[in-house]
Amino acid sequence: LTNDACVLLGKPNVHASIFRFEGQASVFHAKEGPCYRCLYPEPPPPGEIPSCAEGGVLGILPGLLGVIQATEVIKLIVGIGTPLIGRLMMFDALDMSMRELQIDKNPDCPICGVAPTIDRLVDYDILCGMGEAVHVSDAEISAADAGRLLQESGRRITLLDVREPHEWDICRIDGAKHIPLGDLVERLHELDTADEIIVYCLMGGRSRRAINILNDAGFRKLRNLSGGIRAWADTVDQEMPIY
Repeated sequence: LTNDACVLLGKPNVHASIFRFEGQASVFHAKEGPCYRCLYPEPPPPGEIPSCAEGGVLGILPGLLGVIQATEVIKLIVGIGTPLIGRLMMFDALDMSMRELQIDKNPDCPICGVAPTIDRLVDYDILCGMGEAVHVSDAEISAADAGRLLQESGRRITLLDVREPHEWDICRIDGAKHIPLGDLVERLHELDTADEIIVYCLMGGRSRRAINILNDAGFRKLRNLSGGIRAWADTVDQEMPIY
């Protein structure tokens, strides 16, 4: 969204992103070099991007990358130095190293290429699976409804937690089976296709990806716990510690 607005207005986009212990920075300016869509032509599919709570980020990293952004802004305003146009700076905090990648302008870019197909801002909430669009699914189940189902006798229901081990140690739903999302493909044999499976994570993003994996493997009785374990703590077990 930021990139498209900048291209349409003819303004530079001083960009940075962070994930866990790594960061990236660049200046995307379609008038003088590539734009963000030259690097990533399409938005990610719904639910693909983890939140900071799900993916994790070193607390000092936003400050480090923010200072780099501020430096680039000052250089552009004053007109000094060489901005990061056409260059992607990559920072690794674990070994305190920086490297740089060259980014070329894509002639087929849908917004700044030779024959652009995008001439206005579109509904990015729906494209990226944010807002209400995320919850429009037959596979969604509320925490309250899930709690009632689990109390019904005679139903074969598996509650599957796909969070990371350190999250499992903080809190969990009683009776849940724990298989981290990254291990799910290798541990499918631990699940029964005959069971109803309710999948949950912290807020619902990773569990949606888990449902896609399970569906591709032949599982059909699948539900995603809407809002994840946070919704469970708010609705069903208000004494549960949360993070």
